[in-house]
Amino acid sequence: MIEVEIDGAVARITLNAPAKRNALDERALIDLSAAYDEAEAAGVRALVLSGAGPAFCAGRDIAGVDPRDDDVQGYLGGLVTPLLRKMSAFPAPTFAAAHGACLGVGLGLLIATDVVYVADSARIGSPFAALGATLDSGGHALFFERLGAHKTLDLIYTARLMSGTEAVQSGLFSQVFPADELLARTEEAATRAAAGATQAFVASKTLISRLRDERLGLWDAMALENSAQVALCDTEDYREGFAAFQQKRAPRFGGGR
Repeated sequence: MIEVEIDGAVARITLNAPAKRNALDERALIDLSAAYDEAEAAGVRALVLSGAGPAFCAGRDIAGVDPRDDDVQGYLGGLVTPLLRKMSAFPAPTFAAAHGACLGVGLGLLIATDVVYVADSARIGSPFAALGATLDSGGHALFFERLGAHKTLDLIYTARLMSGTEAVQSGLFSQVFPADELLARTEEAATRAAAGATQAFVASKTLISRLRDERLGLWDAMALENSAQVALCDTEDYREGFAAFQQKRAPRFGGGR
């Protein structure tokens, strides 16, 4: 489901499982990590990440997952966090074109990308209220930093999803475009960056990363998220949320452990 195209100085990585809105299972995360390794080995000077079909990435693929023996720490701490670190440290400017659902791990992919352009119809937020789970992949850090505590918790408690337009107006991402222009605009920006002073861009990228990380930012927050998710895996509501999702019914949460 992960496609890689090296076109001169630009790498194009596409999540290509449109039937499941590009949701990511363990294999897909490993393949995506390998795609970034391939792009780095090719010495590209810019990278574009996008999703095929109706969504950028709807998050984790939980089809067939049994919450009673789900290895949440292995998925988040063992696969997702290392992938996002690798993406964030990619030695060239990175761009994402995000449309449709950008949720969970899909949101994390955007957080780990240097420049994010979104479609006006994108849907961004925390849908986990219906799963008995919590926002992960760095979402707490991003939302709290850009939106503040009240709006962050409002989004989490209500599961309301922001449009791409609202997300850009709120300062979450860079620019918003009509869906039919999004990928072309993103590729244009990447092509310009690839023709620019790549090492200077990477120096700026490193500085921004340090400004963010050295004030107990994204990665510390992600570790806390991983621990919270592991703890939630033992609750009845977590198991009920999974079961309801898989059975396509409304969840019946008890609110306890």
